[in-house]
Amino acid sequence: MLKFKAVRPEWVTLVSSAFLLAGFNLVLWQHLFDITAADGQGIVMRVAFGLMILAAFNIVLTLLAFRPVMKPVLTLIFLISAGVAYFMSQYGVLIDAGMLRNFAETNATEVRDLLSLKLFVYIVLLGVLPSWLLWKIPVNYRRWHRELLSKVLVSVASVAVIGGVALVNYQGLSSLFRNHHELRLMVVPSNYIGASFGYLREQVVSARQPFAKLGEDAQKKPAWQAHDRKSLTVLVVGESARAENFGILGYDRDTTPKLSKESGLIAFTDVHSCGTETAVSVPCMFSNMGRKDYDASKAKNQEGLLDVLKHAGLEVIWRDNQSGCKGTCDRVTVDDVSNLKDPVLCANSECRDEILLQGMQHFIDTLNKDTVLVLHQMGSHGPEYFKRYPKEYEHFTPVCESNALNNCSRESIVNGYDNTLVYTDHVLSTLIDLLRSNQGKVDTAMLYLSDHGESLGEYNLFLHGTPYMLAPEQQKHVAMMAWFSDSYQKSFSVDTHCLQQNREKPLSQDNLFHSMLGLLEVNSTVYNPGLDMFAGCRGAMGDGVLAKK
Repeated sequence: MLKFKAVRPEWVTLVSSAFLLAGFNLVLWQHLFDITAADGQGIVMRVAFGLMILAAFNIVLTLLAFRPVMKPVLTLIFLISAGVAYFMSQYGVLIDAGMLRNFAETNATEVRDLLSLKLFVYIVLLGVLPSWLLWKIPVNYRRWHRELLSKVLVSVASVAVIGGVALVNYQGLSSLFRNHHELRLMVVPSNYIGASFGYLREQVVSARQPFAKLGEDAQKKPAWQAHDRKSLTVLVVGESARAENFGILGYDRDTTPKLSKESGLIAFTDVHSCGTETAVSVPCMFSNMGRKDYDASKAKNQEGLLDVLKHAGLEVIWRDNQSGCKGTCDRVTVDDVSNLKDPVLCANSECRDEILLQGMQHFIDTLNKDTVLVLHQMGSHGPEYFKRYPKEYEHFTPVCESNALNNCSRESIVNGYDNTLVYTDHVLSTLIDLLRSNQGKVDTAMLYLSDHGESLGEYNLFLHGTPYMLAPEQQKHVAMMAWFSDSYQKSFSVDTHCLQQNREKPLSQDNLFHSMLGLLEVNSTVYNPGLDMFAGCRGAMGDGVLAKK
């Protein structure tokens, strides 16, 4: 049986600080080596940076180094840090309040897709074993007044190290921190601890805010009186669909063979998302705040686009095949199809996106109100892209069949992702064909907009959720398409020729709220025609300038 000599708590905190810096921050060190020179000055910078982080860790742990607190807290830090280090290493994610929100609002299916043997190994080697060793080592605490004095001395010494290092290397370190804001989001465990406080503060603020109504004055314009049939406007919310990989938008692979042949389809080329994760993009795109003014707490406590449409007298239905609507559909009819038991379309506790179209013909046949139907796709959600489509849509091979993306070739990752778009192409074209076949009795239209994009290994990043300021274009440049039946164009005065001519104009998810109100001829004080992408293309109004906030 192993026996360990008793040690003073300051040695435990110092060794733990060194272990945190060396064992959990491989991604940080790799990035630091990439952004600093390999000469003597660069080496000095790396050492100075490491000493400052080590001393900062030591100060915090020293303040926690009391008998009933130290070991439980360090155990928790080791276990959580092991998981965080895995995801940072595996997918290149940066940890901020947004990423924590994304994790907190995910569902069991998405969590299951992220589990792997490698994650288990990380937890055991970096979390369980060090914690076991920590609990085996006896700690020799002094009497409380001497222990307190020791902590003061250790903290003062650590502060002196930080001050001395900063003073000697002030110019280089200040430049490093000023030009590389991402560094603070890469330091484990301070990144997720800071993110946790930020997320909790957001929840507290949100809980204290009163709920605000929006657009209660909304009503249909007089033009609706001339409509002689019911209308069905389908808004498809895509998932992780980056514009760069859509064949119809210029990708060198034909990932959209069916959509490319759809008559009247308009594919917009320059559209950007409000966020880089569903938990931000979906509430933001359905709000009237816009990306620059978006506030998650306010969005959670305020009505959005669907509520305004409902105030105007339209029937609004949200059909979901993903992790929910993030609050945007809380006051409208919701149809969750993600856990149906369809033997063909559903397997392994998830359903493929064709389930969103199940029963659609009957839905149209029994339509008795002007309706907005939102379809929320599973789309191209990673990392297990190969699960998102049936085998017959696997046009590109070989395919990565693992959630450990950094163990797959980039070619196989891109192949899997592109296959998800081939399947999305099938789903959307099937929807359009169905809407077209019913245009004799119902005015039909479809608008498709992805919530955010996806990284597939560019800059060593995978998936999505990188803070917007630091996120690459692949996570922000998203696909958007529109199709209108002939009868819909006539009833709602939509000039599709004008839209085709303006499809390369810059747009963003800021436009969705006002464009839907304008398209559906809804009057309200919350409507801003300057952000209505259809405003300049109504009837004979000619070529308009599509606005972007």
